[in-house]
Amino acid sequence: MADKKKVNPENPQNFTGIRVSETQKKAAGLPAVIKSVQHVYNEVGIARGTKTMFALNQKGGIDCPGCAWPDPDDERSKLGEYCENGAKAIAEEATSKKLTAEFFKRHSVSSLSQLSDYEIGRKGRLAEPMYLPQGADHYEAITWDKAFEKIAHHLNQQENPNQSIFYTSGRTSNEAAFLYQLFARAYGTNNLPDCSNMCHESSGAALSETLGIGKGSVTLDDFNHAEVIMIMGQNPGTNHPRMLTALEKAKKNGATIITVNPIKEAGLLAFANPQKMSGLLGGKTDLTDHYLQIRLNGDLALLQAINKMLFTREEEYTKQVLDHDFIQKHTEGFEAFQRHLEGLSLDELIRHTGLPKEQIELIAQILSEKSKIIICWAMGLTQHKNAVDTIKEVVNLLLLKGSIGKEGAGTCPVRGHSNVQGDRTMGIHEKPSSKLLDKIEEVFQFEVPRKYGYDTVAAIEAMHEGKANVFFGLGGNFISATPDTLYTAQALQNCDLTVHVSTKLNRSHLIHGKEALILPCLARTDVDLKNGKARFQSVENSMGVVHSTQGKLSPISDDLLSEVEIICRLAQATLHNSSIEWDKYAEDYDFIRDSIEQTIHGFGKYNERVRKDGGFYLPNCARENKFNTSSQKAQFSVSDFRPIELAENEFLMMTIRSHDQFNTTIYGLDDRYRGIYNERRVIMMNPMDIKTLGLSSGDIVDLTNEQFGQHRIAKKFIVVEYNIPRRCTATYFPEANVLVPIQSKADKSHTPVSKSVVIRIGKHAE
Repeated sequence: MADKKKVNPENPQNFTGIRVSETQKKAAGLPAVIKSVQHVYNEVGIARGTKTMFALNQKGGIDCPGCAWPDPDDERSKLGEYCENGAKAIAEEATSKKLTAEFFKRHSVSSLSQLSDYEIGRKGRLAEPMYLPQGADHYEAITWDKAFEKIAHHLNQQENPNQSIFYTSGRTSNEAAFLYQLFARAYGTNNLPDCSNMCHESSGAALSETLGIGKGSVTLDDFNHAEVIMIMGQNPGTNHPRMLTALEKAKKNGATIITVNPIKEAGLLAFANPQKMSGLLGGKTDLTDHYLQIRLNGDLALLQAINKMLFTREEEYTKQVLDHDFIQKHTEGFEAFQRHLEGLSLDELIRHTGLPKEQIELIAQILSEKSKIIICWAMGLTQHKNAVDTIKEVVNLLLLKGSIGKEGAGTCPVRGHSNVQGDRTMGIHEKPSSKLLDKIEEVFQFEVPRKYGYDTVAAIEAMHEGKANVFFGLGGNFISATPDTLYTAQALQNCDLTVHVSTKLNRSHLIHGKEALILPCLARTDVDLKNGKARFQSVENSMGVVHSTQGKLSPISDDLLSEVEIICRLAQATLHNSSIEWDKYAEDYDFIRDSIEQTIHGFGKYNERVRKDGGFYLPNCARENKFNTSSQKAQFSVSDFRPIELAENEFLMMTIRSHDQFNTTIYGLDDRYRGIYNERRVIMMNPMDIKTLGLSSGDIVDLTNEQFGQHRIAKKFIVVEYNIPRRCTATYFPEANVLVPIQSKADKSHTPVSKSVVIRIGKHAE
């Protein structure tokens, strides 16, 4: 392995020339169109770019590899059923720049690690399998056969299958995900951590316990009928821009939109629809009616305060606020929940939100008069220690109002990656249900492991402690996505072998085990040909619709394999005397879908239904007011809000995306809507906090975290004055991931606590 001192697991501390302007008051419009065109045509070219964009998110076309927001069930815009960040994702993926063995001969691992994630990602598509021998600093070419032979050798020499980790990214197709979990379990382990462990695991845990299904209950059409839409801890203008169209329609249909977010985001204030001439000419639709700039981690307190106020209004208006019929027929735990709320101090709850009492009372009044309520949320709710309890309180509010299982109402966790929900449906889970395991045994006739596997945090800890020796990553950028960067880097470096199936070069290829492999795969945009026949795969969006995705572009290299074929060939090399027909799966994806139909509930006539325009909806019990809990009823929950106590000169920090970013992929250096250009090493702070610390906007500071007896430091961040609540700060990830302690995780879900990190801020000293 290369000298560890030469390999940099973090982004370098170099500044790129910050420029700060006013924050924007609306999202999209003509600037979004211009940026989209620039990214696509500069990276892909006019002919290749135009072909790709007209197929993106169209029926029978390419599913965007970005977010999981659903496509319209009816007509889709022929001008462009995609957003600015979808265009950037496609430009990154469909680039004609490629990396061969010659590139790695010129560039060492240690030199590449000194580049930023942005610079690394700009290098191009991986074009052939690469191998890094022990002690070497340059990757070299390897044949596919030799690569699979090497992985199989490492896997089969493990004393126990649980010493191997099989990680999954959310862009993996249903077919690949199903085979991946099947291979891991045939090999003998449930070590199947995935990116949902780091984002919406808290949603799945809370919704499964309360409603009996770990998915949201709404469809896209429900937005057209909602009376109130409450958006909590989410920035759709950057992270799910096509959601803005749904919000625009809802607003024109009379919906009231309430936003709960520590920062005022342009995409929640107003939307200039780029598919309409008025939007291109500067016209806009105001979206949020009531904007609650809450303190970090104050969401549970806010929800409990609102629920207390609903009970008060119920008493004042003689039982016209709560839906008692729904509560009696479909729920249990109501009395215990009511008693618990009665024992809470309303003034204390309000104090911890940082919001005026009058503003919360107004929200309670609005909710008391409506029943068609949708509550949306993302990682602003899921990445706190009390995340599961917070989402349970979301459910409490909806249950009080009977806002589950009716048109225009329900839960809406907005997933961040295009098939992260489908991966879980396919069985990518370190804690699989007995029902799934029983079905796998029935269909495939082998004994599956029953012991729970490692989630993402536990996998990092296992590698760090030497309990796991092989890491296999199906997509993703593990080192940049995970918490406690230096700790995670050491964990990966402790492995005997690290393997990454990828389309683009990323930092995880540079922070490696004693040996390392990069296996280049086909992307969503690539035609997947076998024996002259183009094949398609399928995905599941954030609202449970399963539909096809099929590439349209010629691959940039003849040496790429689909993820399905990589898994099948790995299984053939590793599992001797396996009765599973891996060669059949690699040849024809219809056979995979036949096996999914036999194994996974809801996939009857899979091959027939997935070929229909728009695909099909999976069953969702909560939509029908059927709850797969032990009592067959929805559950009210009792939760205690425990505020984070800050010492003097301590602050709470949340990590967020910039507008030029999707997950760990950095498209550019401009956070256009927030008015921060050409720089990522920034910390956004309240002006009064800056003054209290004796700092000025533009000062260079170091950020430190001292939790769990360990000193963590992120050096050289530029102070930016921003409209954010007192003692709350915001930084970008992955630059600030080094400050997120590996031990700091949400109760029950074990999601890293990236939205409420306790830090100190001090002037940088050279």
